[in-house]
Amino acid sequence: MKESPVANAYRLLEPGPIVLVTTSLGGKPNVMTMGFHMMIQHAPPLIGCVIGPWDHSYAGLRATGECVIAVPTVDLAEAVVDIGNCSGNAVNKFDRFGLTAAPASNVRPPLIKECLANIECTIADDGLVDKYNLFVLKAERLWIDVGREERRTMHHRGDGSFIVDGEVLDLSSRMIKWRQLP
Repeated sequence: MKESPVANAYRLLEPGPIVLVTTSLGGKPNVMTMGFHMMIQHAPPLIGCVIGPWDHSYAGLRATGECVIAVPTVDLAEAVVDIGNCSGNAVNKFDRFGLTAAPASNVRPPLIKECLANIECTIADDGLVDKYNLFVLKAERLWIDVGREERRTMHHRGDGSFIVDGEVLDLSSRMIKWRQLP
């Protein structure tokens, strides 16, 4: 074993695919790229995510208590990175990156039509925001593009390096304790 900088631990424990987060402030939608998120529990579905005051989306999320977490696929990789490299206070990211805003059912921020899935969220707990920039979101509605052919997501490894989902390893027959009932 060789010791590595502890700051790189996230590269090994990265919790899930890179996502896009939409917010809305004063009727103006915004989208940001986010890699720091995690599922907290199944029911009700709670999602933890780090969005700090350095992000333009922070003000919209704090003001409205709502957002959409959109799951892009590998065909959007360059746009996803570029979205993360500019600020919504300077540019309309939906226009610049050719994203289609679709109306959500329960929240004001839009869904992103080009994404595989969209999760409408409301803030369930903001008690850790001031200390850690950690929002606990409750998933209110889930939309999946069932006809979408590209379904591979991207996982950030740091410094602009990503792993793309590939082969599925199905061990569901071994999940005796946590098997979903019909």
